[in-house]
Amino acid sequence: MDRVIEELTSWLKSLLVDGVMSVMQGMFQCVNNQVGDVANQVATTPAAFQPNVFNMIRELSESVIMPIAGMILTFIACYELIQLIIAHNNLANFETWIFFKWIFKTFVAVVLITNCFDITMAVFDVAQHVVNNAGGLIQSSTAIDDSALAGMRATIEAMDLAAIFGLFFQVLFVNLATEILSAFIFVVVYGRMLEIYLTISLAPIPFATFGNREQSQVGQNYLKGLLALGFQGFLIMVCVGVYAALIQSVAFSSDIVGSMWGILGYTVLLCYSLLKTGSLAKSIFCAR
Repeated sequence: MDRVIEELTSWLKSLLVDGVMSVMQGMFQCVNNQVGDVANQVATTPAAFQPNVFNMIRELSESVIMPIAGMILTFIACYELIQLIIAHNNLANFETWIFFKWIFKTFVAVVLITNCFDITMAVFDVAQHVVNNAGGLIQSSTAIDDSALAGMRATIEAMDLAAIFGLFFQVLFVNLATEILSAFIFVVVYGRMLEIYLTISLAPIPFATFGNREQSQVGQNYLKGLLALGFQGFLIMVCVGVYAALIQSVAFSSDIVGSMWGILGYTVLLCYSLLKTGSLAKSIFCAR
């Protein structure tokens, strides 16, 4: 009878060890895939991210928003001309050179609004160049090598049946939480790109305000917002690099439970950091 109980215990222990290792390997693979996907998506320009969506946004901007921006530019040009004429003591000191000044400013404003989409893409091209260069220096892999997994399995096999049983349920919970956090990371990264598409779709309107010093604050804040969105990708890459370094530093073979909960804590920290990158980038570039 004792032999039967011993065999049954050994079989159940082996089954639980295999289950724990299977769940943990899947959890590590899920985290690594999600982190790798973050690095790839952040290093992609808006035009290459979803070409069909990008073309639709560009067509909407040029066909729907551009006429409205043209009317705004016309109003601002007329307002600027009136200001230039009455600025010199109510026409008492009238000078003809102000017309050349007005023509030049209007010409610059028309050039800006005509090429606004190319200018916005140039901002993101510069930002993506920085992100791509950073990607070569930042380690974004959280993959666990076979030696660490082997040491983890040996540590689990040395535990008694009750401890392995408790560990199994903890692993299931952490794995579920990691899946939820991975979905949150997906939402943050893709939400940034959606915000970029929404922002560039209205590009002609803020660009139409550059013809007047007072209204040009709208366009300047818009450019600051574009820079913030572009360099938010760099901050995301830094967060991913820090996260990968923290995951690699976890000692899996010595304390399985502590390491497992440490991974969950680091993943929560990554989600919080990614969520803060948008506001941090806007504060750096003073974008409203």
